[in-house]
Order: sequence, then structure tokens, then C-alpha cells
Amino acid sequence: MSRTVSSWILSSARSSIVLQGKGRLYSRCITARNETKWKLVFCGTRQFPAGSWSLDNALFLRKAFRHTSTEEEQFSFQLSPSQINEVLRAGELSHKILGLHGKNANSVLKFESNQLASNTPIEDRRSAATCLQSRGMMFGVFDGHAGSACAQAVSERLLHYIAVSLLSRQTLEEMELAVESMKPILPMLQLHKHPNDIEYREITSQYFESLRVYWQHLLDLDTEPGFSLEEAMICAFKRLDSDISLEVQAPQESELMRNIALQVAFSGATACVAHVDGVHLHVANAGDCRAILGVCEEDGTWSTLPLTRDHNAYDESEIKRLKREHPKSEEKTLLVNDRLLGILMPSRAFGDVQLKWSKELQQSVLENNCDAEALNIYQYVPPNYHTPPYLTAEPEVTYHKLRGKDKFLVIASDGLWEMLSNEMVVKLVAGHLAEFNVQKPQLAFEKPINLGYMHNLLLQRKSRGTGSLDQNIATHLIRHAIGSNEYGEVDQEKLAAMLALPEDLARMYRDDITVTVVYFNSDTIENYYKNN
Repeated sequence: MSRTVSSWILSSARSSIVLQGKGRLYSRCITARNETKWKLVFCGTRQFPAGSWSLDNALFLRKAFRHTSTEEEQFSFQLSPSQINEVLRAGELSHKILGLHGKNANSVLKFESNQLASNTPIEDRRSAATCLQSRGMMFGVFDGHAGSACAQAVSERLLHYIAVSLLSRQTLEEMELAVESMKPILPMLQLHKHPNDIEYREITSQYFESLRVYWQHLLDLDTEPGFSLEEAMICAFKRLDSDISLEVQAPQESELMRNIALQVAFSGATACVAHVDGVHLHVANAGDCRAILGVCEEDGTWSTLPLTRDHNAYDESEIKRLKREHPKSEEKTLLVNDRLLGILMPSRAFGDVQLKWSKELQQSVLENNCDAEALNIYQYVPPNYHTPPYLTAEPEVTYHKLRGKDKFLVIASDGLWEMLSNEMVVKLVAGHLAEFNVQKPQLAFEKPINLGYMHNLLLQRKSRGTGSLDQNIATHLIRHAIGSNEYGEVDQEKLAAMLALPEDLARMYRDDITVTVVYFNSDTIENYYKNN
């Protein structure tokens, strides 16, 4: 995004952009006290009611701060610094890993996460969990499209499918025996959640039954020692996507459960999940979320190590894969305008059964007492739809053995990467890391200590403490993503304008953004190599 909000508004006025079903936008510049402030004024050709979305989630901008529609007669883009911070920090989540006696022997030191909505409601989701029956921690980011239903379901379920895939045969047998005896099973995951994270409680029993059928399938395989971690992640992704497809075809206990299953299957979500166990890092990716490592070299410089590829029409390997899986006669119609069948940007995703099922199956499911319009289900069969499935949820899994110089992992939805390059993200996190000295907070004293030296130390600490507004690194990244100018500095006017954009304009200018940053414990990683 190279232009400021002000210049975008000016260009909108010059080109007389008309929103579908809306009036024309134009801009007015108001100069006061040598400061240029922008207001957007709406010239309505028709009268429509103001935006009617219910903003009952803390992740959404409050109506006092964000305009609900371009149809308001006149509004200002100005937010106070405290309002900006309240909006940006609403979705913050952080968790520090502590071991016995407060000492951390885990290779994960802490993680910090945040989200900022563009869509109402936000279509991104995130998950983080500690494995209780196996080893390691998992972190996931899920980017939904055509609604939030699929991303919601995948964020609730995928980590459990991976955890089940990693359990020993004995543990699976004990779980099955407990269920048959109507006894509680031991929890597989300790979830680290934001207080405002929502769940599909109404369909939890259905999700558990599908998970149970999956572990019964694993028991039927009669294999030991079981999957490698890469195999477990691939199998979990594919099985969950298959279950999403099967559940919507099966009879449901209630209309509510059927509607949820329909919305999950006919919306979609990309997913990126990292599993960290000691020095072993696996990242499974399906779609255009992205994961990168921040690496501090011996000379103190920082470098970037990408761990995923964006699965879309810009990736040559994905283009070749799609052409291999479909007849030569479809080569020119597989990707149209850089989208799969002219519809979807990512070429791998959960859900999206419109691009996986036959036309006949789609019609059969939707005609069976389904009000597609009320459920916001998009019914459209693209031209040249001959050999489905065109879309897969099978992930690519990358393995990386952590080194002492690998300092942090960033997983984010494409809303961040559209705004910031890999290198800029690492630069911002590294600067934040140095500023707050997350890894090894310490004061270095010279001998003999005098008042002048102590004064300089205090000045240095003060400058470090006030250099950044945000304690949470994910918030710091989001602030820069939507507020940076061409010099890489946060422009407060632009930041305020981006946050105050009306709901029917925001998605035109920025996407939902979800960021999770995982800090690694360099001491633990280095001790591993000393002891092995």
C-alpha cells in the first residue's frame, strides 16, 4: 500500500468511484493551524440505513471510534492517541512459558499475539496450545474468506487433530476405553486463549464424535510407533477437511447444527500451524498465511528465513501442481486473473466445497431445506468447472532444527504481508527485541561505579523504555503495517484514518490482520547442543 489515505480519497474523487449500491465519494481538505486534516463527505444518490452490524466483540472497532457506513453525512478520520491504542490493543494476547521453580527449560520463551479486524465480523482466527499427552507447543493462524465460519471451526479443531495424530497406540486405546466406559478422557491440549475468543459450543459434541472416529481409524491402522510429525500434520489437515465435507452431508440433530455445518463447508480458510518441540520446528502451511524466522547472525546483523511458500497463482510450483492434476485442455482456465478458476486467490484451503464437490453434490446439499441466502452462502459454479476438486487442504510441511541464533518465529495472515515485507517484519521485531531486551534483561556495571556512569545507565534505560508505544510485539507490527509512511515511520494521521475507515470502505483498503510472534529461549537451545 504505497499511498496515504488522503491521496486515496483524492484519487477516488477524481475518478468518481461509485460503490455498488451506494453513492459517490468525494473528499474535502480542511486546513487548521498549519495541519492538514482530511474528512470524507458522502453525496448520497439514494438513502440507505446506517450500518447495522452488531459490534459485540472487543476485537471490532467501537462505534464511537469507527464509522459504520460511508452514508453518514460527514465524519472525521481523527482519533485521539488513547483511542488509537485502545483499538489496536483490544485483541492482545501474551503468554510466558514457566517451568518448575519458575525456571524455563522450554525452547519457547514466550509468545505474543494480536488481531485487527477489517471485515465485520473479523474472518481471521488464531490458536495456541501446549501439548499435554505428547511434547511440544503449537501455534496457528487461520485466514477465513466468504465468512468466518470455516476459520472458526478449523481454529477450534485442527490442533486437536494434530495432537491425536501424535499419540501412541496405548494412549489412543486408553482414550477409547474411557469413552466406552463413559469416563472423562485426559485433556490433550492446554489452550492459551484470548478472553473474547468464541467457540461453536452448540456443535462441540459433533466435533468430538468426528475426532473420536478419527482416532478409531488410527487404531484400525494397527501401526506402531505411528506417524512422524510431518505425517501427523499432513494427515490431520486432510482428515479435518474431509470431516468438514462429510458433516454437512450427514443428517444433523438440529437446524442450528446443520446451518453451522453448511456455513463452515461453504466458506473457506487458509491455515499455518507451527509445532515446536525442543529444537525441532515443523511448520505446516496450506494457503497464503506465512511463517518466517528472525535470525541474529554472529556479527549482530539480522536475516530472514522463510519457512512457507504462498500457495497462489504467483507461485510457479503451485501452477505446475495444478496443471499436473487436471487435463491439458484446462490449462488456460485453471487460473484466471491470478485466481483459481477466476474466483479464489489461495490455491490451498479448508472448506470451499464449491471448488471441491461435483456440481450435482452441491445442488443436492443446497436444495435440501437450505436457505442459502439467509446463511450468506455464495452459490456460483464457475465456467470451465469440469474436473473437481480444484482445491486441496493438504499442507506443505517444513522442518527446521533450531539454532541459538534463531530468535523468533512470526506467523501471520496475509493482511500483514500485504503491508510489510519479510525483511521489514524481522527488522521491526529485532528492534523491539533490542529495545525491551526480552531475552536477557541485565545491567552491566563498570568498576568503579560512579554517579555519572549510573546517570548514563538510567538515561539509556529511559530511552529504551519510551522508544516504543507497545509492549506487545504483534501490536507493534500491526501499528506499522497500517500506519507506516514511505520512510517506514508511523504517521499518526494515516494510522488514525486507517482505523476510522467505515466498515464498507475498510476492506477495500486493508485486510484482517492476525499476528503471532514466538520468542525462542536461546539458552535452552544452546544447552541442547552442548549436552548432545
